[in-house]
Amino acid sequence: MTLAPYVRIVARGKGRARSLTQQEAQGAMSVMLSGRAAPEAIGALLMVLRLRGESDAEIAGFTAAFRASTRNLPKADLDWPSYAAGRSRGAPLFVLAAKLVALAGYRVALHGWNAHQREGADLREVLQDLQLEGEGLAYYPLEQLSPAGFDLLALRDRLGLRSCINTVLRMWNPCGAQASVQGVFHPSYRGLQSRAAALLGDRTLTVIKGGGGEFERHPGKDVAIFGLREQAELHEIALARLASLRRLRKPKYPIDIASLWSGRQEEPFAVETVIGTAALALWTLDHGAGLAEATDLATELWHSRHNRSRRSA
Repeated sequence: MTLAPYVRIVARGKGRARSLTQQEAQGAMSVMLSGRAAPEAIGALLMVLRLRGESDAEIAGFTAAFRASTRNLPKADLDWPSYAAGRSRGAPLFVLAAKLVALAGYRVALHGWNAHQREGADLREVLQDLQLEGEGLAYYPLEQLSPAGFDLLALRDRLGLRSCINTVLRMWNPCGAQASVQGVFHPSYRGLQSRAAALLGDRTLTVIKGGGGEFERHPGKDVAIFGLREQAELHEIALARLASLRRLRKPKYPIDIASLWSGRQEEPFAVETVIGTAALALWTLDHGAGLAEATDLATELWHSRHNRSRRSA
């Protein structure tokens, strides 16, 4: 099977082209992941979709193909994708938030690709330097999880434009977690990812416009929350926790993530970023408790993080 039939469907011309069905989209992505698709056909399909915008069914079908192609991995409670471009953010504070969730007793699966960041370190380096992996937190690099998926994502450099692969990878959930948190850069994608997840039968999802496109909340702003709760559509607002409009990318005092975690650096804005992000993730996992209770737990986890790590060791 080639990709040509799917390209014809979406690029036939005005009045004749149409969107792919969910089944067709899954078939098209299966061909792309198999290595049988011609590079020019992949580029044509992705750029046509980029031009007109992807449908819910197309994103769901592409995601289903990724899920079907994934090898068996250890199960997780929470899926946490990290595929932001890295050009508009600073220290990856969300990694510390993910660790807090793991210290609460949940299995957190981070996956992504961040080696292209212009500022800050690769997530693997951060995790290794701070010794954060283990005790419930695992990181799976895209290039190891899916070389074919990595090649599709890397097309951004050759095509000069982002494609829907960025969205699909956020929705991938390779460890089959029952809940997922996702960050987006463009607000319009929050609803798209929620609706596509519903088509896939996902039940629990939280999507926010996060720092640099990551799942990382800004404590100085109200945050619009999209997603799913028991397959019902979610749309709520989390109020700002600080009266500050500063940027995450270039704080007045640079954030040393290792010093922040160890306690050598006191940076209230960064700490509130970590706690607020962890609270949203904990609320996703136990939404019956409410966001206020999740915030209390995240705060306690932050202040007891080293004692909890020692008890788990």
